[in-house]
Amino acid sequence: MKYPKLRELVEAIKAVVKGPYTSKFPKNPHVPHPNFRGQVVYDEDKCLGCLACVEACPSNALAFEDIVEGENPPKRVMIHYTDTCIFCGVCVDTCIRETGDTGIVQTNEWELSYFDRADAFETIEKELQLCEFCGAVIGTKDHLVWIAEKLGELSYSNPTLYLSRLKELGLADENISTVYKDDGRSDRVKILCAECRRRTATYPEE
Repeated sequence: MKYPKLRELVEAIKAVVKGPYTSKFPKNPHVPHPNFRGQVVYDEDKCLGCLACVEACPSNALAFEDIVEGENPPKRVMIHYTDTCIFCGVCVDTCIRETGDTGIVQTNEWELSYFDRADAFETIEKELQLCEFCGAVIGTKDHLVWIAEKLGELSYSNPTLYLSRLKELGLADENISTVYKDDGRSDRVKILCAECRRRTATYPEE
């Protein structure tokens, strides 16, 4: 017959005096450790919709959908599939905003049971900025404004950036007429995609 070790006896006495080690979940909610990596969630006010987190996610738990047709204004839907997420935190580390002020944050939430798997996702919406000439998606308005603010006065070298900032402040003139088809140059003072910016900066092809 093997006798219990001293350590085992100590642990047994502690359990008798202090109660069992196990929690009373699910009767009482479990309180995870403060450093526990739980579910990540979007912060709609801080998220820029830049897609950095989507590109970095190793489990493809993040996705997006640009809805342009029939939408006024057009929007980008950011999607987080909670049933696919592995809570690794790569998306938080990849966010282009400063640490502690990211657009996607990691919480302590771990109880993610669903009766219907169709409910295992979250979405937020960000307004898109389209090219004012060809209608192509440039990015989200929040992202363009954030870049302009980060660059400061350097953003005035790019009309797309400084006009995005001025429009947010209500200072941009919306009545500038297009003269691109007449080989003019005023189309440079518009919010354009890279291809249209190139075309307004070069002479038209013969």
